[in-house]
Amino acid sequence: QVQLVESGGGLVQAGGSLRLSCAASGRTFSSYGMGWFRQAPGKEREFVAGINWSGGSTYYVDSVKGRFTISRDNAKNTVYLQMNSLKPEDTAVYYCAARPATLFPSKDGYVHWGQGTQVTVSS
Repeated sequence: QVQLVESGGGLVQAGGSLRLSCAASGRTFSSYGMGWFRQAPGKEREFVAGINWSGGSTYYVDSVKGRFTISRDNAKNTVYLQMNSLKPEDTAVYYCAARPATLFPSKDGYVHWGQGTQVTVSS
């Protein structure tokens, strides 16, 4: 079992940057693949980015490629999402999630979820 707590959300102007963090409890953080998802009002939750257990492989949805970067620090039990060149359409609640580790990151199979952090991008 792992518990996830997100932080770093807030209000930012279009073109700005935010860095989200997700702190995980437990001693087995490196055995999990990690991901970031988001849900905008009236829309379904969507996968944003994933990272494998070591941090050596990442995967992004097309709409954030080149703007967002997922990374992890296994010594700190933390995964990050650096978001640059933010757009109003990036406004959503962002969720951190964990899944059993695989060699490559995935957009599926996540079983543990954080409570979410709000990101609002003004135009």
